[in-house]
This record gives sequence, structure tokens and C-alpha cells, in this order.
Amino acid sequence: MNIPKTPPFGAETSGGTDIVSGAEMAGIVQQWLAQNLEVMSKEELREFQQRLPDKELWEPSPGGTSAQPGKASGMEVASRMVAQYGEQQARDLALHTWEQMNLSNLCSQTEHLVVFESEISEQYQKKRKERPCLTQSWKNEDFQQKFTHLLLLYRSQHKKYKLLFQRRRQHRVVEEQGHLIEVRDLFGPDLGTQKEPHTVILHGVAGIGKSTLARQVRREWEEGRLFRDRFQHVFYFNCRELAQSEPMSLTELITKDSAGPAAPIEQILSQPEQLLFILDNLDEPKWHLKKYSSKFHLHWSQQQQVPTLLGSLLKKTLLPEASLLITARITALWKLFPYLKHPRWVEVLGFSESARREYFYKYFTHESQASRAFSLVESNQALFTMCLMPLVSWLVCTCLKQQMEQGQQLSLTSQTTTALCLHYFFHVLPGQSLGTKLRGFCSLAAEGTWQGKTLFSVEDLREHGLDEAITSTLLDMGLLQKHPASLSYSFIHRCFQEFFAAMSCVLEAKKEGDTAGVRKLIEVYGIDYLFGTPTTCFLFGLLSEQGVKEMENIFKCKLSRERGGELLQCARRELRLKHSFLQPYSWQLLHCLYEIQDKKFLRRTTTNCQGMRVYVQNDMELLIFTFCFKFCCYTTRLQLNEGGQHRQPRRPPGVVLSSWVPFTDVCWETFFSILQVTGSLKGLDLSGNFLSCSAVQSLCEALKCLHCHLKTLRLAGCGLTAESCKDLACGMSASSTLTNVDLSFNMLLDAGAEHIFQKLREPSCKLRRLLLVSCGLTSNCCQDVASALSANPSLTELDLQQNDLGDLGFRLLYEGLRQPPCQLRLLCLDQSHLSEEVTHILRTLKKEKPQLLIFNRWKPSLTSHEKAPGGGEMSDDKSALRWQEPNSGDLHMQLLHTKDDFLGPTGPVAPEVVDKERSLYRVHLPVAGPYYWPNTGLRFVVRWPVTIEIELCVWDQFLNKTVIQHSWMVAGPLFDIKADPGAVAAVYLPHFVALQGDHVDISLFQVAHFKEEGILLEEPAMVEPHYVVLENPSFSPIGVLLGIFGAALHIPVISNVLLYHHLHHEGVIFHLYLIPNDYSIRKAIDDEEKKLQFVRIHKPLRLTPLYTGSWYTLCSPKKVKIIPKKLKLCYRSPGESQLFSEFYIGQLGSGIRLQMKDKKDKTLVWEAMVKSGDLGPTATPVPPGLIEAAGGSSDIGGPCPGQAAQTGAERGAV
Repeated sequence: MNIPKTPPFGAETSGGTDIVSGAEMAGIVQQWLAQNLEVMSKEELREFQQRLPDKELWEPSPGGTSAQPGKASGMEVASRMVAQYGEQQARDLALHTWEQMNLSNLCSQTEHLVVFESEISEQYQKKRKERPCLTQSWKNEDFQQKFTHLLLLYRSQHKKYKLLFQRRRQHRVVEEQGHLIEVRDLFGPDLGTQKEPHTVILHGVAGIGKSTLARQVRREWEEGRLFRDRFQHVFYFNCRELAQSEPMSLTELITKDSAGPAAPIEQILSQPEQLLFILDNLDEPKWHLKKYSSKFHLHWSQQQQVPTLLGSLLKKTLLPEASLLITARITALWKLFPYLKHPRWVEVLGFSESARREYFYKYFTHESQASRAFSLVESNQALFTMCLMPLVSWLVCTCLKQQMEQGQQLSLTSQTTTALCLHYFFHVLPGQSLGTKLRGFCSLAAEGTWQGKTLFSVEDLREHGLDEAITSTLLDMGLLQKHPASLSYSFIHRCFQEFFAAMSCVLEAKKEGDTAGVRKLIEVYGIDYLFGTPTTCFLFGLLSEQGVKEMENIFKCKLSRERGGELLQCARRELRLKHSFLQPYSWQLLHCLYEIQDKKFLRRTTTNCQGMRVYVQNDMELLIFTFCFKFCCYTTRLQLNEGGQHRQPRRPPGVVLSSWVPFTDVCWETFFSILQVTGSLKGLDLSGNFLSCSAVQSLCEALKCLHCHLKTLRLAGCGLTAESCKDLACGMSASSTLTNVDLSFNMLLDAGAEHIFQKLREPSCKLRRLLLVSCGLTSNCCQDVASALSANPSLTELDLQQNDLGDLGFRLLYEGLRQPPCQLRLLCLDQSHLSEEVTHILRTLKKEKPQLLIFNRWKPSLTSHEKAPGGGEMSDDKSALRWQEPNSGDLHMQLLHTKDDFLGPTGPVAPEVVDKERSLYRVHLPVAGPYYWPNTGLRFVVRWPVTIEIELCVWDQFLNKTVIQHSWMVAGPLFDIKADPGAVAAVYLPHFVALQGDHVDISLFQVAHFKEEGILLEEPAMVEPHYVVLENPSFSPIGVLLGIFGAALHIPVISNVLLYHHLHHEGVIFHLYLIPNDYSIRKAIDDEEKKLQFVRIHKPLRLTPLYTGSWYTLCSPKKVKIIPKKLKLCYRSPGESQLFSEFYIGQLGSGIRLQMKDKKDKTLVWEAMVKSGDLGPTATPVPPGLIEAAGGSSDIGGPCPGQAAQTGAERGAV
């Protein structure tokens, strides 16, 4: 068996301190070139620069400054050429240019360069051989050949890794996403400040490639390909080795275990701005930098503890101008925060998809082998995703290579990193051959992990029963590696030590009980960091069903299937605690849940994720998210990357997933797997995300799945094409639940529309709402549209705006619209350019089908006003568009205001009643800012002082009752507002629809404008609880509508219970109303009840939403005759009669308790206690004749309670 003995490609490979200046090798060509350029005259040097082919040579380089041809010195030209072209090409280009310039004397200098380079190279290699190589992977050329570029994400601030899930109400601003950079940009100028960092933190999860990248930086510098114009010397330190060192000075540290740089140390340290110190695995040793850090500036010759030296470098009290490149695990960044001065945070995200492929083709010597291996891995979605981690890629390639060498059929089914490690150690490597010694090996790993120890002496091994023979076997198997310089051993990778430590936890639990391993983990890491360590993650994987079986086979023992209960309880408590306090989850915890693959536990634990914001930045996080999301039983909506021009004004309740890197086809396949699992997901919004044809195919495969229950799909602005529509149309028609699809702002063209509408004709298609705004459609597609309309009775709404259909297109549509099978209720169509003849056809159609509403959705252009008319003070603050509570600063003024007043920045403002009958008001708002009218719920944000007129209107005057009944539900009062153009930055229109839960699709909210040309609908800028917001509004009679289009009318609304009383000579008469919380209805009832001398009794409002169309029963423990006992909650215009119940009480006594219950399930929805004090101290009975004069029925001089209730239910204007 060919056992791999070299460490894996990946981060944190164990090894010794590797310190090489590299100045001898990397600077040879540059020094030679600089010397020759310096002897040239200024004119020759200028001509030399002008003859160079690359004009970008003089642009600012990463870590460098710009220069101009002719002004740069010979030294600078040499530096830039080597940095741009590399040593070999720079030398050849210089010789070629000198030859063109007839400078033969300089061309002859190349012979001296060859001799000089040969001598230096020989000396350098001799020095390298003389000193022991402490890191096997560093001398392994195979490792260098397999290096593949990693994805690097740069942010100006560190990523708070624990804050990945955020509640929208907590965080309105999305965390800075950052941007991907190249290695050469690590020390480049910041895009904003143009400042260059002196400290760069490379952080990432375990095994992602941090250490590999750090060593590669030095190697690239040595070879003259990186940072040659920025740093003259680069030093690499592995902090794992340094933790074992005795006190020393910085000079001794630099020269430790190496022949040292050619230049004197004093000369090197005299130019600290040209030095780069690479501190690899700085977070790993368990030293306390704070304990050892010095407040005083140290001299580089002073001997100090190693932590003191490193802490001084971090805090810039030692060589403050020097640069640092630090690697650390993302979960340990908190250790470094107090010591860092203005660092740059760069997260290593692992391999891209193309880089994974490149790695496979570099690992295998034969292309056919690489192709076979990569094809197998690609077919395993989870395994391919995990290969973004270099460590996993190495494990996978090693496993498959062994199968090829043994002539086996390629097979690798691992779905988790734990399963892959089990396969590697106990199927590829003969782990079982260790026998009972394997337990000792696991205990060694655990003890080292608990103590923060990664280097082990011979005595350490012996204490755990690992003698020389076993140690030799472990070295041959590649599980351990030897460090000759320190006579110590380490695991070939820190992650492998943590894996075997997790095994030890399982074995210890068998002896001491289930909680032993968990207690040790909590003791070492603390509860806050328990789930952030790979040991815990591996432990979850080992406690999975597959992990337990493997462990039993390896150790020949029986493990309980209930093992891990305590650990799962910790996870459940952590999830619930963070959810209860609206704190974010961590990826580490979710990764643990992914490793255990316990679906029952996930269903019980990850219940409601409503309102969460999730940020993913690589394939692995997406894989974890999709796996866990499948078990969120009560999450009904999911949106990807909220934002952009096609976002919804206010997203429906659900989860928003934000990706910091673009989705690839593999990512889409992973993402759409969510739809293939039985769950509660009903709405998916992908608007603004590019979908390739392959991604659309993955979506449609998911839509066809029997377990997919999706109802709403938004794909606005997704780059869809006519070709995409072939698959999309099949997916739409195959879905038995999909009813609402938005394909707007995609160039589908007529060919794409043809695919869509052909499938719409099929009886299997259940689509009810289709939006095709701005899809490049013409009259050529209208025949297909008409055919679908006449064949599909399910479709009730169609939006074809911003398409060039013309007169011919509408004529074709007319033939389909007028057919009896067509049940369309709403057609959005551009009508501004239709001819008079077509307009006449439109009027005819409206008469033929009164239930059909044809209109323009209307969005006004946003205009900015820089100067207030009349010289008034104007607010140009963009934040003024958002509502802010008025802050008058005068408490007395606030206390004096009534509900009739406006509340504003300067205090209450009283409106003027212009016409009481018309409910017409006028108010002058004296300064710019926000104003609130509590009486009506209206809010304004104004830019300058302005006078506004407001009239309460009745919907029936403007909107056809049939349309209301079948297509729209009135959702708030109707106002006729008049104001100077541009003065109002935003208006908040009240609505009474309850947005709690997930029962209302807020994309159906529209603001209706009633103009001479007809109804115009405007999409609000935002939809909030109780309000919709229009920014830069233009005014006419306006109000809020909710689209229903034939849907069931059980809409949750905020309701009001109004109670009135009238003192009669024989007792008290009460009227009780149940209405939506609409001021215009409340005012109409108030006005009518006042005419009858009834007085309002104010009782608590209804806070929990009730449902329109539902019946509610009024009752009282006392024997009170209530007529009618049942009330139906429904919207009736203020001009219509309102339903109410009436009851009569002779003697109120100590009071009466009133209750309202849901007729169906008897749930109590409202309760109030009415006492004699509620009737007012000055209330007096009203003579019966006055009641009769007001229109009420009478019996013996007063209204009969039952009779009055019956007539009152039909009373007009109440």
C-alpha cells in the first residue's frame, strides 16, 4: 500500500519554525539590473523606459506608488520591472532593449550575472541543506506544485463571526459585504482612504488554507513575483514552534536556526518599513499576550519572553513601521483584538469551483485519473462542496488515488467531514492495525487539545502507551511527523489532532457516563465557545448514527444509540436562548448540527426562523444553511439577496438569505434542494439574482418535485431569456401549487412568452397571477396570450405593462378577454398610446365584463427640490423620508394637545375645520420635519413650511362596488390631499391589515389614485405595520387597497370595538360595533350616534388581529337580551349602514361584564367591564320625544331595545 507521508495541502500544517530571508536569491537580478541602469545617462534611462512595452508599469502597484517615465531612478525602474515581469523576463527584456539602443557594453554584463547567480545559488542551497528542515511540507516540491489560488474576502472591519443571523428589526443596515481581492492586494491601498495597512489578518475556519497561503506569500516573494517593491526582507515564524522557545531578542529570533541574512542585522532593522514578519498560527499557543505585553518601547537587542516580543510587534511598540501578516482561526480572533492597530481583515474562503478542479488535475499525474476522480466528486453535491477546504480536497484525492492503485471501482459517499476522516483513517490507512494502542493515541490527542499543546516529546508518547515501535508505525502511516530540531512530534495537521481528541471523548463517555466528554469540553472552551471548536464539531459527527457504527467497528465495543444526549441538550439550549433574545446563531453551531445529521432533533429544535437574516459567503455555509432550513417547519417565505431595483417595498415575513459571493450553478443546485423536501415554504423571491439556463433547469426540477408546495415565485430582473422560458414554462405547469409568478424585467421577448402561454393553456397549470412587466413583448405574442386567456379560467391577474403591444396587440387580447372561459379580474396595461378606436373597444369590454379592471400601475418620477418656495426653511436631509417621532422638547405643550392636533417638531399644531359636513380640514405645518395626526393616523414628512388640505372621502364615490367585491379589498381610509408640489417628501397612509404572521402577501398592497383619466395604482415605497409609505408623492384622492383577486376574504385586520350608551328613563341602552380600525368609519358612526344622543364609552382596543368574514358572538354573564348576538367583521363604506348589536339594562348596579367570542372555536377575543362611573357624572335621561325625532323607534315614550336594534342594523349613514 502506498501510504502518503507528506502533510496535506491546507492550513495549519504542523511544522517547525522556518526562517529564510531570501534576499540572496530573490534580489540577484534586481541588483544587477539596478546597477546597470544607474550607470546610464538620464536621456538613456528615459529612452529605456519609453521603449518598454507595458505602459501600466508606471501605474500605482499594490503596495507601491506611481511614477512617471523619465523621473524614476534606475533602482526604482529595476524594482518595478522585476515586480511586473519576474526575474527571468525582466532580464531578457532589459537585454533586448539595450540591444535596440545599441548599448553593447551593457549587454555583455549578462555573463557576469550568470556566474554570480550560480555562485549565490550554490551557497544558498548549501545553507539550506546544512540546517534541518523543520516543516516537511515546505521542502516538498509536490506540495508547491499543487498550490491553487484561494478566495480572499477583504473587509474594512472584522467579521463578527457569531453574528451571522440577524433580525431585521434589530439591524436595518446590512453588514458590510466586503469584496474579493488577490494575494498581491493584501498590502495595497484601501479603496476608500487609499491608506496602506501595516497589519493584515488572514483568518478563516480550520483547514481552509491560511498557513499554506502564508508560506506561499514568502515563497512568491523569494522568487521575485510578490511585494518585491514593498519589502526587502520577509521572515516567516510558526508560532506553534515559538511557544516552546526560551527568552530571546528579536535579533536572535530572526537568526534562529538559519544562516541568517547576508546583510548585517543592524542594517536590516534600520529600515523597518521594508520588513514583513509573517506570524503563522498566532492564536494557537495558550499564551496570554496581555500578560507579557510591554507598555514601553523595546529595543530589538533586548532579550524578552517570546510572547512579549510578539505582543510588542502587534502593539507597534517594537519596530512600529514594520508590516505584519498574521494567520488565525476565525473563532480565536477575540484573543487578538486588544493588541492590533488598524488591521486589515482578510478572510480565506477556500477554493472556488474552478480552483477545486485545478487542484484535482494537479494532484493526479495522469489527466484521465484526474478526470475520473473529479467527475465522481462532482456527482456528490455535499462532497464537492466540502472540497472548497484544501484539507478536504487533499483527503478526497488521497482516498481516490488509493482506490485507483488497488484497481478498485471509485466510490466515496461521505456527506460530512467526520465521515470523510473516518473513511481516510480507518479504510485508507490501516488504523485498526494499532489495536489497543489506538486508544492511547486518542488520549494523547485529547490531552494535547485540552492543554493547547501540539508538540509532544518522547516522554509524552510513552505516558500514553506509545513506544518506539508504535511511534514508528504512526510516522509511516502519516499520522505523526517528527521535528528533528526540537526532538518532538506533532500530528500532521491540527484538525487531525482534534478529530482523535473527539474520539477520546466518545470512549471516555463509555467509561464515565454520557456527560464526561461534554463537561471536559465546557471546562476547556467554556459554554460560549463550545460549538466553535473543531473537536466539538467532530464529536457531533462521531455521535451520528453512521459515526457510532464506525466507532463500534473500530474499537470492537458497543455504544449506546442514545449517546450524546447531553451534548444535544446543550445545543438545544443554545439555540433557544439565542432565539429568545433575538440573538444570532453561529455557523459553528449549525455546522455541528449538520455533522450529526439528526433530522428528528432538527425538526424539534429549529422551528420558527421568521424574520431572520442569514449571511453566507461560501458553498459550505450554503450547504449547512439549506440542510438546516429544510427543518424550519414554520418558515413560509425565503428571499435571496434582498435589495436592488426589483426588491419588494417591504418583504413579507420570512427569512432573507444574503450571499457575499455570486451563486454558481452548483450553488443553485444546492439552494433549490430546499424545495425538494416536505416543508412549509410557500414563497420564494429570487429577484435581482442572475439565473443561468442551468440554474433555471435546477429550479424547474425542484418545482416538479411532489414535495414542493411553493405558491409564490418572484424572478424579477434575473436575466432570464427566451431559452430559459422553455424549462421555466414546464416547471410552472407541472407544479400543482404554484399560483403567483413574477417574471418582470427579463428580456423574455415574444419567443419566451410563447413558451409561457402555451403551457398556460394546459389544464394542469394552476397559475392565477402572472407579472410580465418590461419583458420586451410586442403584438406578435398577443395571439398566444389571448389563446391562454380563453383556455385557462384560473388566471385572474395579468400585468403586461412597459411592453410595446400597440393597438394591434390590444385587439388580439380583446378576443381572448371577451371569451366566457376567461376569468381575468385585473389586467395592467399601458393605455397612454392607444388609439381612439381601441379606447372605444376598451369601454365596450368594461361593459361586457364589469368584474374586469384594466388600469395602469402608476409610479411617479422622483424629483428633488433644492429650494423652498417663498424662502422658507427646507430640509434636504435624505433621512427625512423616514418617519421620526416628533421631539418638541416641551412637555407641557405635548400634554395640552388633543387628538385633533398635529404633533410636529415644534409641538401641537391645530388644524382648521373648513367644512364640517365634508370633513374638510386645513393645516399649516410651520417648519420642515415629521408630523403626525393621531385622530386619523396620517403622517407627513415635509421639506419646508407648507399648508395642506385634507378631506375624508368615501370609497363608493370612486370605486365600483363589483371591483371591490371581486378584485380588491379596501385597506384604509380614503383621503383627498392637496399640497404644494414637492413640499411633501413622504406621506404615511394608514391601513388596518395585520401584518403579523405570514397570512398577507405585502406585494399586493397598492395605493389607488383617482384621477380624471381613471384609476392609477402606485406601488408603495414601503409597507409597514399600520402604514404604507409614498415617497415624493403627488396628490389626488388616495387610499390603500389590498389585491385579493378571487382569494378567500379571511384577511387578518386590526379591529375596533365601539361601545355607545344612551340614558333612558327606564334604564340604559347600549350600541356595540365591531369594525376595522378605519378612522373614516369610526367618525361616521360617531357622528350618527351623536345625533341620537348616544355617548361613546372608551374601552380597551382590540390588539390581536381578527379575520374579515368571520362571525363573533356577544355575550354577558348577566341575563341581558342582546339583538343580534352575532356580528360579522367586514368592511362597509362610511356611507353605508354599519352592523351593530343593541342591548338594554334597567339597573346597571355594580356593572356588567361584556365578552366577545369567536363563533367557531369560542375563543375570547374581547372583554370589557362597564360600570356606572363609565356613564359620566353629568349624564341625564333624554326625553322620549327627542329620540323619536331623531328617527328611532319608540315604545311607551322610548325605543324598544329589540326593535331599535333591528332597525339600527339597516340605518343609513351609520
